[in-house]
Amino acid sequence: MYPKLSLYINGQFVSEDGRTMQDVINPATQEVLGKLPHASQADLDAALQAAEKAFATWKKSSPMDRSAILRKVGQLTRDRAKDIARNMTLDQGKPLAEALGEIIGCADHCDWHAEECRRIYGRVVLPRSPDVRQLVLKEPIGVCVAFTPWNFPYNQAIRKICAAIGAGCTIILKGPEDSPSAVMAIAQMFQDAGLPPGVLNLVWGEPAKVSDYLIRSPISRKVSFTGSVPVGKLLAGLAGAHMKRATMELGGHSPVLVFEDADIDRAATMLAKFKIRNAGQVCVSPTRFYVHKKVYDNFLAKFTDVLKSIKVGNGLDDGVEMGPLAHERRVPAIARFVEDARKRGAQIVMGGDAVAGKGFFFPPTVITGLQDDALLMTEEPFGPIAPVVPFSDIDEVITRANSLPFGLSSYVFTNSLQTATKVSNSIEAGMVNINHFGSALPETPFGGIKDSGIGSEGGTETFDGYLVTKFVTHV
Repeated sequence: MYPKLSLYINGQFVSEDGRTMQDVINPATQEVLGKLPHASQADLDAALQAAEKAFATWKKSSPMDRSAILRKVGQLTRDRAKDIARNMTLDQGKPLAEALGEIIGCADHCDWHAEECRRIYGRVVLPRSPDVRQLVLKEPIGVCVAFTPWNFPYNQAIRKICAAIGAGCTIILKGPEDSPSAVMAIAQMFQDAGLPPGVLNLVWGEPAKVSDYLIRSPISRKVSFTGSVPVGKLLAGLAGAHMKRATMELGGHSPVLVFEDADIDRAATMLAKFKIRNAGQVCVSPTRFYVHKKVYDNFLAKFTDVLKSIKVGNGLDDGVEMGPLAHERRVPAIARFVEDARKRGAQIVMGGDAVAGKGFFFPPTVITGLQDDALLMTEEPFGPIAPVVPFSDIDEVITRANSLPFGLSSYVFTNSLQTATKVSNSIEAGMVNINHFGSALPETPFGGIKDSGIGSEGGTETFDGYLVTKFVTHV
């Protein structure tokens, strides 16, 4: 059974009681799965007050206690993964195996933060006078507000929650209204793990109104957002106007550089599989494929052959490798890129048209013959659509790869150490993956540069946005 959906405020799950309710839709069948309550202004005030009150004691809690709770949530995540994954497939659409992989991987995030929160250290600065003692302390910033997207509902929420709670902060999370079940499961697990009331609060509602109210509140001190560049800039501007620290993990348009000395079959196969992950609805999805002209035809043939073998369908059905787009508005959004390409005289090598019938399905699509100013080459598609274009020179392709204001992730395929070194030094991106896909592990920083964001999540940097520095000097 799909779970009952609620707000989670001050340790209590609260639902209808006259609140606005939103239908949650299965993107594969268009059936209504459940009703999601929207938070009223009174609910938001209650969440803020609960978080503020809880912070007064949680900031003084032992890191050993925080670690124990995070580790318990990691174990509960593994124990409940199958049920959480099934519900995620129902409301988000991704294949069950992908959903299960996301959740199991998130248990590692819990464990990582459980360990690292025990290692939040300050330092002693040697004084100029022997009578002076100088200390640098790291303290939790306060009440955090976080906003997470629908494409990886469990992953994106758990990263922010673990970092805030591990640092000694309290947090109010507005999760994704389109795919809420996984975030509900997180709230339940933290409650079951013994997290004190008010440390974690969960609200839903109209995104613009909720984010504006929470960020403007004098109670909140930190803003964390994962989502689109335009929305991220609005929230970062609002946070800046109130002098609040912000971490922004925004969109990208990840370039792929395939050089003539690469293992073409391996690269094409890996990239095709990665391209259709979560139906292409991944901020680090490979989106601009630059292939050396000497291997262009071979790459394109193998790439399309692999994509043609992909089984598209309901994520709960056996053998399905790609599910639907997450919601109805994504279908015309992807079709817009195809329409622009057709107007420009590009070639639709495969796909290109939405699948008829129930569900928000769009097939894997490959387009060639595009110029660099085409819509698909300049705006993030966030779907299973890939432009493949040739290049002839390393300096040329680096310039083309760096030509956009995005800088989240990038991918390079070459067997030349010299080429790999030059590209990794020159590419403007927060993450560079050479001959494999190695980002988003708990122990590695995840974040972008330029319009793709501010700050990192994961790695030893994971607590940076949740701590303030205090200098203490005394005689």
